[in-house]
Amino acid sequence: MIALETIRSAQERLRPFTKRTPLERSRSLSERLGANVYLKLELFQRTGSFKSRGALNQFLELSAAARARGVVGVSGGNFAQGAAYAGGRLGVKTRMIMPQATPENYLAATRGYGAEVELAPDIASAFARLEDYAREGWTVVHPYDAESMMAGSGVVGLEIIQDLPDVTDVIVSIGGGGLIAGVTSALKAIKPELRVWGVETEGADAMARALAAGEVVTIAPTSLARTLSAPYVSARALEVVQQEVEAVLVVPDAEAYRAQRLLMERAKVVPELAAACTLSAAERLAGGPGPGFGPDSHVALLICGGNVSLEDLCAYRARFEPEAASQTSLK
Repeated sequence: MIALETIRSAQERLRPFTKRTPLERSRSLSERLGANVYLKLELFQRTGSFKSRGALNQFLELSAAARARGVVGVSGGNFAQGAAYAGGRLGVKTRMIMPQATPENYLAATRGYGAEVELAPDIASAFARLEDYAREGWTVVHPYDAESMMAGSGVVGLEIIQDLPDVTDVIVSIGGGGLIAGVTSALKAIKPELRVWGVETEGADAMARALAAGEVVTIAPTSLARTLSAPYVSARALEVVQQEVEAVLVVPDAEAYRAQRLLMERAKVVPELAAACTLSAAERLAGGPGPGFGPDSHVALLICGGNVSLEDLCAYRARFEPEAASQTSLK
């Protein structure tokens, strides 16, 4: 667990640089799930995702000498933008190594925030290149496996419980595990009886596989939820999930897409698949056996990011609703 005081310190440190994102009750989702459902709208954070919190916290904790050497990191999208934003705000030379398959909107945004971008064949190659930079003297920041990253992400949990003291359940998506480790640490330190649920998409289920194996495992991600597609999870995050999280649900991309569409149409927000899958998990928990939700439940879905392009949305519809997409194109 990340110490509560460490997360509270991060909250104060980040206050001048980040937004306090809204937590709003959704009437339509509450009726649909038979509980009080709230959306933590972290897609309205600086750079469009929670990653800027942890990136900034890492940069702010670096010494002047470490910043002067230049900062380098690896990302498939959201952390790159967060680190680029942090570097720009603090005047630190920043370089991000990104897979060649990264969508253009992520690359353009990262460059737009002021970072240099270097492309690698894939995420594994990007991490290997990161080691080269470390040997050359650059300061390395990690997209999820660092205490300062987890503490910055944990501020999201503080905001949820500060804005909704009656919260009973929080659903968090999992990529490398830094977000759920930080959020769970904050929530459980303040309200131990609160339930935290994790969710991944099929093909980006490194945490579920680690839980099954009892140790960190490496995967080759295949999910369309690119920002969940970490090749492995943090060992520290795995420990937090093993000890404090109720369960990790794994949903197919198709379910995440349907949830994305529902959130667009009913909540009027456009989340990534990596964020929309929290609604998929909530629907499973509400409709399945076991300890689900009731009218007295207060369930917060963490909508962690919204960096999705029009091209992405069209591609998802063509894949999961081919007949509807075809009819639209003929009009």
